[in-house]
Amino acid sequence: MKNRSKTIVVVILTLIMTFMEMSALPAALFCNVKIKDINPIYITLMLNFLLAFFICWLCKKAFIKDWWFGLQSEGILIGLRKYGLPAVIATILATIAFCIGLTPFDNKPTIWRVIVEGIVYYIGVGIMEELYLRGLLQNIIEKWFGERKNATLYAVLLASVLFGLGHILGALGQPIVTVIAKTVWATALGVYFGAVYVMSKNLWIPIILHLIINLCGIPFCFSTSNQYPTIALVTCLISYIFLGIYGVYIVREKQ
Repeated sequence: MKNRSKTIVVVILTLIMTFMEMSALPAALFCNVKIKDINPIYITLMLNFLLAFFICWLCKKAFIKDWWFGLQSEGILIGLRKYGLPAVIATILATIAFCIGLTPFDNKPTIWRVIVEGIVYYIGVGIMEELYLRGLLQNIIEKWFGERKNATLYAVLLASVLFGLGHILGALGQPIVTVIAKTVWATALGVYFGAVYVMSKNLWIPIILHLIINLCGIPFCFSTSNQYPTIALVTCLISYIFLGIYGVYIVREKQ
């Protein structure tokens, strides 16, 4: 009964955090802060992240005290050195592709916009998504598979597919090719993050790698376009699929 209750809490918490990230609720109902040229939606989303983190912390303290997230400080540098180079290479390639595709830049943002929209916001995204997708969802799926062969791999893949499908909503309004590409590469990235989490047993490592990969979006701060250039679409798709393949490889090595 105790394990069943814990499972229910974890599933509900995962759904709550997913809803809060995708809808920006409840912060969107009362927060519309304008700071310099920063888009107010980013302030709203970050406030919602903080609310979600607080809810997660409360549930951990009250209902799932022994739930393992892997948020320890030990082994972070070792894990980054061991699994982080592919993410750094992919980020460099994607950033170059975005710079080429968005040139000539037609926007002059303040340093505050670059910091908030290009860095701070993605710190929140990395923590938020890794908490509920890897720390909660992937772990609970693996527990459901129990002692079955390749249970860990199946958990990584299933959580990653859901991660990819979740990006469809955020891509609405973009050309269908962009929607499909983002869904595929988000799934592949999910496999990579999930695999690194499995191998390192430290959630901070996929959180940091998630942030690093998202930094390739900084060039958008210097452009008024919200469309993905073709060169960036192709570069991201190929690079991230290779990261996903790498993720499958290292997980299968563990089996």
